[in-house]
Amino acid sequence: MKLSDFDFDLPEALIAVRPAKPRTSAKLLLAQDGQIADHRVADLPHFLRAGDVLVLNDTKVIPARLTGQRHRDGEFGMTAAKMDVTLLDPRSDGTWGALIKPLRKVNDGEVIVFSDALSAVVEGRADGQAALRFNLVGDDFDAALNAVGAMPLPPYIAAKRAADEADKSDYQTYWAKHAGAVAAPTASLHFDGPLLAQLQEMGVEFVHVTLHVGAGTFLPVKVEDITTHKMHAEWGEVTPEACAAIATAKAEGRRVIPVGTTALRLIESAAQNGGIAPWTGNTDIFITPGFRFQVADGLMTNFHLPKSTLMMLVSALMGTQNIKEIYAHAIHEKYRFFSYGDSSLLLPPSD
Repeated sequence: MKLSDFDFDLPEALIAVRPAKPRTSAKLLLAQDGQIADHRVADLPHFLRAGDVLVLNDTKVIPARLTGQRHRDGEFGMTAAKMDVTLLDPRSDGTWGALIKPLRKVNDGEVIVFSDALSAVVEGRADGQAALRFNLVGDDFDAALNAVGAMPLPPYIAAKRAADEADKSDYQTYWAKHAGAVAAPTASLHFDGPLLAQLQEMGVEFVHVTLHVGAGTFLPVKVEDITTHKMHAEWGEVTPEACAAIATAKAEGRRVIPVGTTALRLIESAAQNGGIAPWTGNTDIFITPGFRFQVADGLMTNFHLPKSTLMMLVSALMGTQNIKEIYAHAIHEKYRFFSYGDSSLLLPPSD
């Protein structure tokens, strides 16, 4: 298929720069049995049933945007240069991959100071990125980062406004637990405590998995032949406990519905050898039309960027023509798009 098959025109006014409040007041488009209906996220209990399993990504977004200074002692004495840093991903050697602007003004071995508590040594540079080793680890690192970092808002929001204090709660899921993401699993932003309690009371089961969403989720597809696109990799984990709960639900004929494309990609990665199995590692699974889903019986998700890998994923789930009709309806009804936008519950026909 061609990249142009996943393109559409989106009015600029429909790009959300702030979330709906309360979270459950966001619109919810329900697509099932060839029908499209307009609801609110608060109505979700009407469309789920006892025994359904919602798969939730419990990654935690870190305040990954930092501003610091590099100091250098040269022929004109001590000089300083401002450094804008965006953390990308934690690496197995203990460093962080990062974007630094301007990268040309820092050398390997130099220190970038972000606060009295937090600094990092540049240990290497390659392919436009740097490897940073921070002076703190664990809870000390988390506390220092939270004190000075800003939330890494998506480019289409950051172009319109700067991140502020409200984003530290708005751009974080209710159940966020394992720090490491630089982008939120945004379908999950629509849930709050009362909605979760209502769903649990009616017999909906929750299973937590972890996929640290990387900045690559915003990378555009640049090739017209989508089969030649190289997918970015992200670290994830499906624990034995999560795997067992999902496998039991599938064996009993109960629906497994991931909340967000990140949760869907992870559980499908864990099921590529047949039945779902525990998984830990990087996944670069690329889901396009023709993909055979092993686990997901539906998907709750926001509305995605034109020509993105996520448009290809929802097209694989619902069918390319159906997705075009769903998105046309959403635009006509003025749904709010992207990370802080409205949501949808996509339920394809069962085989």
